[in-house]
Amino acid sequence: METVTYQTLRRLAKQCGNAQKTLAILGDCATQQLAAAISGESVRRGFPLRIFDADYDQMEAQLLDADSALYRAQPAYILFFACTEKLKLRYMQTLPAERTAFAEREAERFCMLWQAAHAHCGAKLLMFDFPETEDAVFGSFANRTVSSFGYQLRRLNLLLGERMASEHPYVCPVALSAVQTAMGRAAFFDARMWYLAKMPMTTEALPYAAARVLDTVTALAGKIKKCVICDLDNTLWGGVIGDDGIDGILLGELGDGPAFTALQRWLLELKRRGILLAVCSKNDEAVAKEPFEKHPETVLRLEDFVCFVANWENKADNIRRIQQTLNLGLDSFVFLDDNAFERGVVRELLPEVTVPELPEDPARVPEYLESLHLFEAVSFSEEDLARTAQYQAEASRTQAQAKFADFNEFLRSLEMEAEIKPFDSFHNPRIAQLTQRSNQFNLRTQRYTEAEIAQIAASDRYITRYMTLSDRFGEHGLISLVILEKQADALFIDTWIMSCRVLRRGVEDALFNAVAGIAKECGAKKLIGEYLPTAKNRMVEGFYAGYGMTPVGGGRYELNPEDYQPRAHLIHVR
Repeated sequence: METVTYQTLRRLAKQCGNAQKTLAILGDCATQQLAAAISGESVRRGFPLRIFDADYDQMEAQLLDADSALYRAQPAYILFFACTEKLKLRYMQTLPAERTAFAEREAERFCMLWQAAHAHCGAKLLMFDFPETEDAVFGSFANRTVSSFGYQLRRLNLLLGERMASEHPYVCPVALSAVQTAMGRAAFFDARMWYLAKMPMTTEALPYAAARVLDTVTALAGKIKKCVICDLDNTLWGGVIGDDGIDGILLGELGDGPAFTALQRWLLELKRRGILLAVCSKNDEAVAKEPFEKHPETVLRLEDFVCFVANWENKADNIRRIQQTLNLGLDSFVFLDDNAFERGVVRELLPEVTVPELPEDPARVPEYLESLHLFEAVSFSEEDLARTAQYQAEASRTQAQAKFADFNEFLRSLEMEAEIKPFDSFHNPRIAQLTQRSNQFNLRTQRYTEAEIAQIAASDRYITRYMTLSDRFGEHGLISLVILEKQADALFIDTWIMSCRVLRRGVEDALFNAVAGIAKECGAKKLIGEYLPTAKNRMVEGFYAGYGMTPVGGGRYELNPEDYQPRAHLIHVR
């Protein structure tokens, strides 16, 4: 991350007066300095947060009282900060015969507190894990002694992660332990500050901890990176393919080859997680593709990239071309290039794109990129594994479209089939992910966790529908969703989201027909829609008016379902 001091963050914190969302911090240690750091970091990120900092060691008191100051503050996020030092004290106060179950009891305690918070408010919950410390009572033997503090500490971190995954998906982990690992224990923790002020982190560590919190908060708000655009020569391999040839570039085990191979492996892991990869290189296309086709040591292959642009044009223009092809916001791109001039051009012409300042030594590049934490995840679904294939199929559709003079004939040739069904447990992870990731075709930009989606799906108060789409080129997967809230004699469209990959295919018409049909079946007198403008969703500003809904003020629209005439489309809805 960019170097920033705690003093700088304290000054920035004074500028968060226009914050619209509140983050609450609950700790069993001193949290005032962390609160200032998080507030300042939120301003630095352009995502200002108001901070509710609970009194010292008031976790249970605030969380278990439904009328506490915490809940009256109506936080959008709650951060749990239970420190290792307090955990160690509780362990030492535990009878020796009971220490083997210490981690299980502590895990139950936190699960109870999470449940209380989840029951009393709709805040997103975040929790620091416990940085490790050595008490030297058993030395290295602590790793196999169940009753040692070191063993119980590591077990507790594992148990909390498992419980988040299985029972409490509304809780997001924040890896404070990774901050200590990167800095070293001596830089992260100062015993004197702990004993005098109950501060479990040094002021030097606070900016890094605050950054990890904001990584998660902004990811929950949909501010995520979706695509890495890579240069080739001296970025994905050593040397210049056009000059050195396939046998002369560095990949594999010779020279700097291992560093370039490590970078490729990391990028491949990102791709498997659902991050798209693209190429933007000043090169002849056939020459640029040759290493991916023929080099025995390459990790990445042509099929791992959704876009491959190699020519002699301006890289900023080529990145715009990639952006238009993928239909993603420029702020969701990361551009990797070893050339400082090219990085400068892209920063100047496309300031929304993230352009890391890569180290000159290729051996330092992989670890440097890992340290930036550009790809924070708050969810993961099966569809992430297929994302590259979906975008590649979309490129095939674009090529096929060029062969048709009539767009409707092209749509008819796709042989599109869709399913429109109520939410179910299998699709809930992808549904939650769409609410978190989608910014453009998103009428109200409501963000939901997987647990919240499950609650909505199970509630009689809501009617839900998701839509999947396939055609002769392959599966689009789950591409749209609607959440309808029952209100007296009306149905209110709480959420309407669609992937921009399927714009102008008739998806909107098919799903609106279904929604209007549901409203008729329910006997609703009115179907109510609302458009809440954001910096990114202007494309749907006229969506409801386009379906004959009448504006009634305040961004709201109404329609009598009986007056709606279904729209024609070329999708076979199963």
